[in-house]
Formats: sequence, structure tokens, C-alpha cells
Amino acid sequence: MTSDPGAIFVGGGGEGYGLPQNLLLKYGNRHGLIAGATGTGKTVTLQVLAEGFSAAGVPVFLSDVKGDLSGLAAAGSVTGKLHEPFTKRAATIGLDLHYAACPVTFWDLYGEQGHPIRATISEMGPLLLSRLLELTEAQEGVLNVAFRLADEEGLALLDLKDLQAMLVFIGENADAISTRYGLVATASIGAIQRRLLVLENEGGARLFGEPALQLADLMLCDAQGKGRVNILAADKLMNSPRLYATFLLWLLSELFDELPEVGDPDKPRLVFFFDEAHLLFNDAPKALVAKVEQVARLIRSKGVGVYFITQNPADVPENILGQLGNRVQHALRAFTAKDQKDLRMAAETYRPNPRFATEDAIREVGTGEAVTSFLEAKGVPAVVERTLIRPPASQVGPLDPMARAMVVAGSPLKGKYDTIVDRESAYEKLRARAEAAARDAAGQEAKPAGGGSLRIDTEELREFNKGRRYDGGGSAGGRAEAPAPKPRSSAGRSDSVAEAFAKSFARQLGSRTGQAVVRGVLGTIFGKR
Repeated sequence: MTSDPGAIFVGGGGEGYGLPQNLLLKYGNRHGLIAGATGTGKTVTLQVLAEGFSAAGVPVFLSDVKGDLSGLAAAGSVTGKLHEPFTKRAATIGLDLHYAACPVTFWDLYGEQGHPIRATISEMGPLLLSRLLELTEAQEGVLNVAFRLADEEGLALLDLKDLQAMLVFIGENADAISTRYGLVATASIGAIQRRLLVLENEGGARLFGEPALQLADLMLCDAQGKGRVNILAADKLMNSPRLYATFLLWLLSELFDELPEVGDPDKPRLVFFFDEAHLLFNDAPKALVAKVEQVARLIRSKGVGVYFITQNPADVPENILGQLGNRVQHALRAFTAKDQKDLRMAAETYRPNPRFATEDAIREVGTGEAVTSFLEAKGVPAVVERTLIRPPASQVGPLDPMARAMVVAGSPLKGKYDTIVDRESAYEKLRARAEAAARDAAGQEAKPAGGGSLRIDTEELREFNKGRRYDGGGSAGGRAEAPAPKPRSSAGRSDSVAEAFAKSFARQLGSRTGQAVVRGVLGTIFGKR
């Protein structure tokens, strides 16, 4: 095996196999692919790469779909049933095997098997939320209006109830808002609300809120300089595959947006493993695939390597597959005509080796074996080789629940994300407006007709008719005729919250929201606040 500190030893060969295979750290941010049929050894290969990056001081983020990768937190055992096969494999490939654990941080969207991990609605954004909720183009347009109006009005969207309240407000004022932003159909709002309810029932509400994840907490090293391995518990999360894929894509996007450019470092700043990668691309709209392609193409200059793990390379779009320089291909089974076509296509993506046919090798390698190709000097792909994957130094298989709890308890992030913070945001502000409007309406009905409050409303409208400008946004000389006041109905005392929103909108012309929407009704533009 190699003793090069600038490389990760992935595997080697005995009789009939090729040269030792190393992943050069300086090309670790050129992305990679681990592919192969179920049961061929993809998980162990991922474990080996995670160990190698961690030992080199590179933090790692990966999702644990089956629970097997939690064993990274414990050292392998000389008394385990895998010890003898591992020692034989190590001797064959020339590896001096020493068992060791990795420093691990456990995460869990549901907060059950690790630290809770959250994002705010604003951070997720309308594009990813639309993908998560499976919205139509018209519904996505309404969602964009909600985000735009919230930004302009200073209404923070932090959790699901903030977004739900914002949609209620837009629905109650749809006519006025449509004049400014385009048609806002109440049917679309209802469809979005139903989707949000389904997401909430599936537990997706736990993803949204504060304290939100700080990316720096994914890029920590321990006292010995080893990169921490961040493991996301995804066994339960996989019951909602769209939520799983959307969350990981959000995390990639946040890394892309927030990390500074570093060019080509000697080793990556972070390596991100995307297991079950086909879930990201299943039925994905073109805009989303374009986003993934952009991130994959440009995030390497931020020092981040992305490794996709999937059963078949054909699961990954060609434009993205062409950017994956480090590849480990486990066995593919060709039982159907489509399988045979996919096998040929997979073989054609490798630099051929004159010693064997790549297509035959991919079909014939056994469990724990693979055909591999890593980037060499100047970033050139090496010729494909048949490789025996090295045994991992950490435990193969899941960690005992008690041992896992001890790891979580000893985490440097213990307590930081455990308690939800529900600060004032869109929901609270809109509710306060609705309650104020309801109280105001009740007070109006208790006064004689023509009382002071009605007189104040008339004065406000008169000022508006004189061409009063609100925040500099009204058109020059703009005038509007005040509608004749209508008598109030005694039914106002039983107004719903939704009706209160509408009254709040109509009666608070002097407020920021009222001013903005009135200017939209007049066909003018929003002014600078």
C-alpha cells in the first residue's frame, strides 16, 4: 500500500489484479461516484473513503440510509467474525491493518438519533420548497409571491406556520395583491396549504425552524486533527424520499452559496456523500437538475467534494456524471436488455485497460471488489483497474444504541440545537394584526353611527384623495375617489381570523403593508423604504 500522506489508499491487488489504487487528496474535490448493485459492497467502500478523508483532517458529511454507517464511531474488533477475512484481505493487498474509530457527530431531522438539524423556510427558498411539495408551475408562482411579499414587508419566514399564515393573508387580499404581482388564485393557495399539511403530518415540520444549522458545525476537527464525520440518520427519513433529497440538495446549495472560493487546495475542506442519489433526479424538473449541475460544476472551487452513491451510473444525468473524476464501480447485474445497455454505457465511461475488457470486469467482480479509476497527476483519469477494496478500520455494521447515545452525549455540539427557539416572525406579526383589526371592528360596532372612528376613516381617505404619498411610492398627483362608507353589520362580532386579515388590510392604510398594496392597486410601484 502507499505511505503517501497526500493520498487515501482505497485498495490493491493480488494475483490477477492491478496496481494499488489511491485517491489523491488534491483531487478529492473533483467529485466522485460509487455505484453497484445491492449487496456488492458500496457501503463499505463509502466507509473506507470516509475514514481516509477523516484521517487526513477533512470533515465528512454522509447520510446513513440503513443504519450501518454508525459503526464509524467504533473501532473494528479482533474478536469479530470479520476479523479473519479482513486480515487475509489486508495481507493480500499489502495493508498493515489497525482498527480505529473516527470522531463522529450524529444528526437527525427528527431529533431521535442525533442532534436536531433544521433550516428556516427562507433559507430553503421557493424553488426547493416547490420541489418538496410537488407544486405545479402556477402554484410555484404563488409561492414566489409569498416569499417576495414577506421580504418586502420584513416578515420572517422561519417555520411552517409562518408560511401558512402568509398564504392566508395573501388569500384574503388576493385581488389587491394580484394587481401588483400577477394573478394569485385562491385555488392555488388552497393546494399549497394542503401540501403543507401533508408535509406536517409526515414530520417534515421538524426540518423548519430555529436554531438553524450553522455550516461551520459540519466542518470541525477533533483535538488530534482528524476531520469529524457527520452522520445523518436517514433510515426513518427515507420514508419521505422527496424530503430526504430536498434536504441534501438544500445543504449542498448552502455550502455553494456561503463558502468562499479557495481554488485548488491541497485537500478538500469538506467531502459530501450523497447516498441513494437517484432520488435527487427522479422526476426532477429541468430547473432543479440545472441547479444540481451548477453546484457540481462550481462547488469544487469552494473546496467541497461531492460523491454520489447509487446503484447504476445511469441514475445520474450525463452532464453531472461527466464531472465525477474519482470512480468506484462495483458489480452490475445485466438481466434485461436495458441492464445490458446500462452496463455497456458504464464501461464506456472508463479509460480502457488493455489487460481486460471493462464490461466483463464490471459484470464479474465479486462482493468487496470493484473496477476503479482515480485522477492522476494533472487531473487525468487513470486507466481502469480491477481492485480489492481495503478492509475498514472502524466497525462494520450499526453501532449499539447505548454506545450511540454516549457519542451524542459527548458531542462538542451537545445542547446547541436541542431546544427549539420560536421568536417573533410572520405568524406572530400577522396574528397581531388580525387581533388588532378584530378589536377595532368590535369597538366600531359599539359606537353610534357616525362616531369618531368612522370620522377618522373618512379623514384618512380624504387625505389619500388629496394625493398624499406613502413612503414616496405614489404616482405624482395620483388621486382616488373615496367610496361611500357602508353601515357596519352586527355580524362583525363573529368575524373569523381570515376576515380579520381582510379588515386589517382595508383599515390600516397608514401601515407599511396597507400602503404597499394600495400602491399596487393604483398601478404604481413600490418605493424605497
